[in-house]
Amino acid sequence: MDIRERLLELQRQRGWSDYKIAKEAGLSPNTVSNIYRRGNTPSLVTLEALCKAFGISTAQFFSEGDMLEVTPELKELFEKWMALTPEQKEAIWNIIKTYDK
Repeated sequence: MDIRERLLELQRQRGWSDYKIAKEAGLSPNTVSNIYRRGNTPSLVTLEALCKAFGISTAQFFSEGDMLEVTPELKELFEKWMALTPEQKEAIWNIIKTYDK
């Protein structure tokens, strides 16, 4: 996978400028520019900052299929789900399945 191309794909999907990416990731505009224009490979720390700005994990960044954007709401839902007992999970799952019709 070409990291630069993947970053460009994520940028196009969101309609973000290079400046917007840098701002959201907490990076200098020069860092983003060097990745795009000079073909510099970002460090792991830089890539993690970019992924966080895009709302994805580094695993999602490298995935080939559809990716799920982890919004704050989904993150909260996952955290609450993990705190449930197996019985509570089963009860909630049964409720969810009733809406699947």
